[in-house]
Amino acid sequence: MDTPCNREGRQSRHPRRLDTTRSPSLSSRPNDQLPRRGAPTGASASVEGIEVSTEHWIGGERIGSSGAFADVSPIDESTLAEVARGTAEDADRAVDAARAATETWGRTSPKQRGEVLHRIADLVQERVPELAPVETRDNGSLVRSMRNSVMPRVARNFRFFADQLTQLRESFEMDGFESRTEWDPSGVTAVITPWNAPLMLATWRVAPALAAGNSVVLKPPEWAPLTASMLADVTKDAGLPDGAFNVLQGIGEEAGAALTGHPGVDRIAFTGSIETGKLVARAAAANLTPTSLELGGKSPFVAFADADMDAVVKQAVNQFDNAGQVCLAGTRLILERSMADVFLERFLEAAAALRQGDPREETTDLGPQITREHLERVDGFVRRAKAEGATAILGGGPNEELGGLYYRPTLFTDVPAGAEVLRKEVFGPVLTLQTFEEEEEAVALGNQTEYGLAAILYTGDRDRAERVAERLVAGTVWVNCFFVRDLRAPFGGARRSGVGREGGVYSFDFYADVKNVCTAPWPQAAER
Repeated sequence: MDTPCNREGRQSRHPRRLDTTRSPSLSSRPNDQLPRRGAPTGASASVEGIEVSTEHWIGGERIGSSGAFADVSPIDESTLAEVARGTAEDADRAVDAARAATETWGRTSPKQRGEVLHRIADLVQERVPELAPVETRDNGSLVRSMRNSVMPRVARNFRFFADQLTQLRESFEMDGFESRTEWDPSGVTAVITPWNAPLMLATWRVAPALAAGNSVVLKPPEWAPLTASMLADVTKDAGLPDGAFNVLQGIGEEAGAALTGHPGVDRIAFTGSIETGKLVARAAAANLTPTSLELGGKSPFVAFADADMDAVVKQAVNQFDNAGQVCLAGTRLILERSMADVFLERFLEAAAALRQGDPREETTDLGPQITREHLERVDGFVRRAKAEGATAILGGGPNEELGGLYYRPTLFTDVPAGAEVLRKEVFGPVLTLQTFEEEEEAVALGNQTEYGLAAILYTGDRDRAERVAERLVAGTVWVNCFFVRDLRAPFGGARRSGVGREGGVYSFDFYADVKNVCTAPWPQAAER
């Protein structure tokens, strides 16, 4: 994700600062009567009829900031809320609260932690009717997707890692010596997450960190920060100790940077662009802080002529999901030449039936881009692709009928080799079509990228599926399917798509301090 995968806000929209100048009447008061910077103010916003706090959640309290940033809805570009704009001082306060909680949460048993995580999952499930409309208003995703799959996945994240925690057992025996693996809490985890599925992607990291016994400071995306605030209420109601989960609102370059370079942070989990990932890694290196990076993708969608054409067409159209703002999307359609004409006819027919509009409506298939800045970035890719000689046989520009931030689903053919649109992550509803004759060429085209997050492969030949999947460079290869997520499986990117793997025991290997306890054979008298 070259820039928008600073889905945590790679490119700041430079929100306006609120006037924080103290009035003359206040400045004449004694110091102990002045409003304390960061004191709770009770600030909140009503979103779709639901009251949401716009402050930080630190140490079990709502804490304000001296400044704020505007949270703008992509649906109509209206300001939803003025949200606390965290500073380095706020980051210090959050990390200190998290560190203090390691003496409570970090000392609980796996069974106790699992019980709390299950209560969080139960409450998330109960509050889907509130969480779904707020996130839709905040980031423009389809409300039906939020309600039916995304928010239930949030609950599943907590439930899965609660159960996985109690199944962590590993021991070895050699010459009578027993080695036993233990996963100890590592301390404070900073989680910085993107805007395209903010709560689901946040809890994918928050849940295993909490399960491992760590305390967490979450820096949500400034382009969609509200459901993270709602999650804080959930954790409180579920009985999570104060300070074990904290929400630091703010801008990536400010609050996010303060966290990634903080010496009190023991783990960093980041999702964003390659360039921002480098900055995170550089900041983390100063303190030797272990870091997990998910840095986006430019995934190939490879289909052979022996594949199920109905499935190929349906899944290819599905790559427009979330208005193309999905890092895993197979945006590079790579088809065997003999199937291309039939595929195109059917694809264009299916794409024409997509309904673009207000994501709060049940019949909508495509919503808006996240911000005006991001829409212009997507349009820049499209205009440059046309200038390089590519042909837009579908879409090719903003949806002028709807206006606002709606961009028409776009498909390019005749794309010159090496064109920017083939190499860079657009992070919008823009696909390209290439064809091949031989299997070797399909693999070469699939791997012709600096990314390696995922790949999609459709074929009716099992042997070919195994051969091609083995050769595609990707953290995940989906064969005759897409977006199937067994949370036990490793997830992460190859090449420049990231560093590390998470999921199942892989998550605990990152968030925990993994320890080997090696015990000599006990004398018979000492045996239990």
